[in-house]
Amino acid sequence: MSARYTRHNELPVLSAWPAKIEADCYNIVRRALTRQGQPPGAIWLDMPELRSLRLILMPDAWVVADGALNDMPVAAWTDFAPAPDRALHEPVISQLRYYHGHAGLIVGKTKAIMRRELRGQLGDGDGDGRVVKLRRPGQA
Repeated sequence: MSARYTRHNELPVLSAWPAKIEADCYNIVRRALTRQGQPPGAIWLDMPELRSLRLILMPDAWVVADGALNDMPVAAWTDFAPAPDRALHEPVISQLRYYHGHAGLIVGKTKAIMRRELRGQLGDGDGDGRVVKLRRPGQA
């Protein structure tokens, strides 16, 4: 499914605060959305380990929604603010919103599932991970 999701902007937020997203998390989502094509829609990931929860990844928000409750948001990362001179290894500031009293219990697990699922879809980890020295043409 690639439909846009907007309920996280329509329902009241219980709490919200600035949060850092680890560089590897931010980068892998950006790559997955870029490979999806134009215009970027949404990537919907089921999270069987978290029962009826699913993760909706969009360029402007990552939302954990409860499928058993008509995709009501549980938590969301929004308002991504990567620094203009951000290096790939640096975290990105965002706003973390909770829509449910126990949302904090699933945030860490959600990011772990997201990393695993997207790495599988993108084929990350298929190589041996070596750094290859590039040579100029004509060098031995």
